[in-house]
Amino acid sequence: MRVLVTGWFSFVHGEVTAGDALALDTVASALARAGMPYDEAWSPVFRPDAMSLEEADPARYTHLVFVCGPVHGEQVRDLHERFPDCHRVAVGVSVIDPADPAVTGFHRVLARDGLGEPDRDLAGLPVGAPPVAGVVLAQGQGEYGARRRHDDVAARLTGWLGERDCAALPLDTRLDRRDWRLCSTADQFVAVVRRLDVVVTTRLHGLVLALRAGVPPLAVDPVDGGGKVSAQAGVWEWPVLPADADVTEFDAAWAWCLSEEGRRAARDRATAPPAALGRLIEALSASHAPGPA
Repeated sequence: MRVLVTGWFSFVHGEVTAGDALALDTVASALARAGMPYDEAWSPVFRPDAMSLEEADPARYTHLVFVCGPVHGEQVRDLHERFPDCHRVAVGVSVIDPADPAVTGFHRVLARDGLGEPDRDLAGLPVGAPPVAGVVLAQGQGEYGARRRHDDVAARLTGWLGERDCAALPLDTRLDRRDWRLCSTADQFVAVVRRLDVVVTTRLHGLVLALRAGVPPLAVDPVDGGGKVSAQAGVWEWPVLPADADVTEFDAAWAWCLSEEGRRAARDRATAPPAALGRLIEALSASHAPGPA
């Protein structure tokens, strides 16, 4: 007995959703607990390192399991033709048309909806979770002229970030009441930041608001020779990377920000009052002149 586990994640012209992947994990865990050997077939577009559906030898498998998603379409029907000798079961799927050959080609359909009594979806929560990284990047800032390295730094930083095991959340400090994708108040933006594990930023207020919220920022100054990000990092006594920082430096800063030492350092700075407020009041008081009686 050997099971081939498939789904929409197996098709070149399919897609991979978080629900599909988590449902696959649930099924794979159940097969492992039952002592049933299995392989997974993945689209080479999404996982070129894994076995593809085309590479799966039908003669090697006694059973085929199709996990999650709607049971319809030519690609699902092709499974029945490619694996005719396998006992084929669909589980955790949606049935649009019970008479569709994509559905009737299975020996058994354990549907989550559309056929028989609805059942709970198979997607579950994984054990543990990667860190959540808010990404706040500076754009524009033409005032820095030839010293601007914003585009290069952003490309290098996001390319590196894409290889990290983290949930990257793009954020923008710009407020807009007309666009639901942006925060409409500063309080909303800070509410998001407080729920993050780390902030990756090239923006001054990405650095400052992260520290105000007690969240460690991985800050990179996009200005050659240093600009306002470096100046603020110095005031806050927080490490900042230069515009020409490489992936080795990104790795080291990432590890420190997520360490207990980095988290504690960020929390310690959260309550530090800005000295400029006291100087502002002094300046206003000193310049006050009594008016005529």
